[in-house]
Amino acid sequence: MKPSEIIEKTIIFVRNTLKDAEGGHDWFHTERVFKNAVLIAKDENVDPLVIALGALLHDIADSKFHNGDETIGPKVAREFLQRFEVKKNVIDHVILIIENISFKGGNAQQKFNSPELDIIQDADRLDAIGAIGIARCFNYGGFKDRALYNPDIPPQLDMTKEEYKKSTAPTINHFYEKLLLLKDRMNTKTGKKLAQQRHTFMEQFLDQFYKEWEGEL
Repeated sequence: MKPSEIIEKTIIFVRNTLKDAEGGHDWFHTERVFKNAVLIAKDENVDPLVIALGALLHDIADSKFHNGDETIGPKVAREFLQRFEVKKNVIDHVILIIENISFKGGNAQQKFNSPELDIIQDADRLDAIGAIGIARCFNYGGFKDRALYNPDIPPQLDMTKEEYKKSTAPTINHFYEKLLLLKDRMNTKTGKKLAQQRHTFMEQFLDQFYKEWEGEL
């Protein structure tokens, strides 16, 4: 099967699988990550099939919605790709990307590296910041019934992976525990350039938020 046909079947599979997903982790999130990854990859020497499949399948079964089980996503992706006789080295690479793409908290150590992972990770992180990142953050906070903000609950910047996964802190805290950290963790030149503007927008949003909270505006 041609790579273009595999990609098209993957798009259909992911769109159908995520049709009822939470708004910040649905098909449209995956589509944006896919487009960002293709854009960044234009300036890099990478495998375009791995880029496409890794981006499309990176959130096929996010552990946040499966009781924290990080094995389901890789399992679903592997079983899907094996149906189309995708080369083993490509499948293995895609699985490693899925297993290592997530932020997982400030102290978590990434166990695998590749140029393809760098690009898809940047693409995913770009969707976590800026205007869309803010919208996704509050959408997920509402989904989990979290407070918008509580000045008596400060952000925790030294959480372990398990503490990060189990956190129920107000949504604003997530900006400091993850979103504002991503600009300096981008991997590619293009990713870093795109992240800067989105980061600045988030800082402006927070400044406005606090002024409104205190009744200054």
